[in-house]
Amino acid sequence: MSATVGAISSAKEVNFNSQTNEEELKKPSGGEPADQPRNGETAIEDGLDNDFGDDPDDDEDDLSKLKSETHLRLGPQFSIKEQLEKDKDDESLRKWKEQLLAGVDLSAVGESKDPEVKILSLTIQCPGRKDVVLPIPFLNNPKSRLFSLKEASKYHLKFTFTVSNNIVSGLKYTNTVWKTGMKVDSTKIMLGTFSPQLEPYTYETEEETTPSGMFARGSYTARTKFVDDDGKCYLDVSYHFEILKNWPKPS
Repeated sequence: MSATVGAISSAKEVNFNSQTNEEELKKPSGGEPADQPRNGETAIEDGLDNDFGDDPDDDEDDLSKLKSETHLRLGPQFSIKEQLEKDKDDESLRKWKEQLLAGVDLSAVGESKDPEVKILSLTIQCPGRKDVVLPIPFLNNPKSRLFSLKEASKYHLKFTFTVSNNIVSGLKYTNTVWKTGMKVDSTKIMLGTFSPQLEPYTYETEEETTPSGMFARGSYTARTKFVDDDGKCYLDVSYHFEILKNWPKPS
């Protein structure tokens, strides 16, 4: 059984996303959402194209902030069986983990201490339009736009992913956007804590609106990451997209 969870107005003041923090997240069955993250920015690491930024220290600071807001850290240093045995004397924690692991076949999980998260799909959904499913892995070609969106359009994102081996704690999504080398948006969403299961999880963000106006149109670069509380990165992709005055004509 899958579980369902929960763009610039002027040249001087740029804000791609009208809502950089999710105010209300839809709780997934089998997952434990963390506290709401605060506003912040994510920068890119050295070695990538300059269009993606050049301040790697911000990235580490922001990940630390997100970690501090997670209400419970399980840590990957113990297998599931070891965690249950270790916490058997803490009734509240034991019950919480048993509830989180309800329906999990522990005999099939094994003794792995590290969780594994596989991002299956990233989808952009716009009312009345065909879903835009982004390919994984992405092809970072400056001359190729991964997708195009019409200005002032409503949209939301949908992530589909699987969790195996162990519980993943504090899984978070970050997305940073640049236009002509200037950072114009940084979005962070704490997805939550998830137990391993065969069926994929699905998480949907709140509805957003792409920017509109002459300064909003054009080409953008972006970087998307999925990272857990222990700093393990499960997906790190950079790509290019554009905002147009009208929807692109079908090819």
